[in-house]
Amino acid sequence: MFDAHVHIIDPRFALVENDGYLPDPFTIADYRARVDGFGVDGGAVVTASYQGTNQDYLVAALEELGPGWVGVTQLPEDATDEDILALDRAGVRALRFNLRRSATDVKVLTTQALRAWELAGWHAEFYVDASLLLSLEPVFKKLPLVSVDHLGMSTRGLPYLLNLVDRGVKVKATGFGRATIDDVGDALRRIHRVNPAALMFGTDLPGTRARRAFEAADLDVITEAVGDDLEAVLGGNARAWYRLR
Repeated sequence: MFDAHVHIIDPRFALVENDGYLPDPFTIADYRARVDGFGVDGGAVVTASYQGTNQDYLVAALEELGPGWVGVTQLPEDATDEDILALDRAGVRALRFNLRRSATDVKVLTTQALRAWELAGWHAEFYVDASLLLSLEPVFKKLPLVSVDHLGMSTRGLPYLLNLVDRGVKVKATGFGRATIDDVGDALRRIHRVNPAALMFGTDLPGTRARRAFEAADLDVITEAVGDDLEAVLGGNARAWYRLR
């Protein structure tokens, strides 16, 4: 199993308060204990809003986790080409834009994403309510590869998300206790029906600020929704997306 969305919160590294919020630690040891028995053998460590553009925690996490793990980072505006290439060598494979927790200049976003793609082949990941996807259409037209976190967050945004899925955008089957989706199973089925290669499972652990964290029953919902494609959704799709063998 490949966990396509994990947050590691290591108390050795400083955090950035976001809207008055600071999370509790969630170390690699905590994560391994939490998923023990699920057969996780790889995944993606995703930088959250409260980690800002700190790269030290991410590089340390990838080094400790070892082969099969990749990173998803946020970059400062003044990041150099060498900064990006060094992170790529450390295992970073994507650039994240958190539009739920912070304001982002669309022009800067587009420039950053295109530079990361041209230099290192990184795709762009978006944490955004899918109801806003239509307004991001000019950006998505310019970006070669895009994924959207947490099923697009809302039922009302699902039609816009499905349109993007039909054009090759990937979707993380994560954060079921975070999204305001009326019927998660139905959303999964509809996305899978449009493109069976679109969905990528992740735990979103530790589930900071979510109504509830990942639980084993979430896997049952995915299993029922995707049928014979379960192996791809639980690993194959994401490994291909993050360019892992």
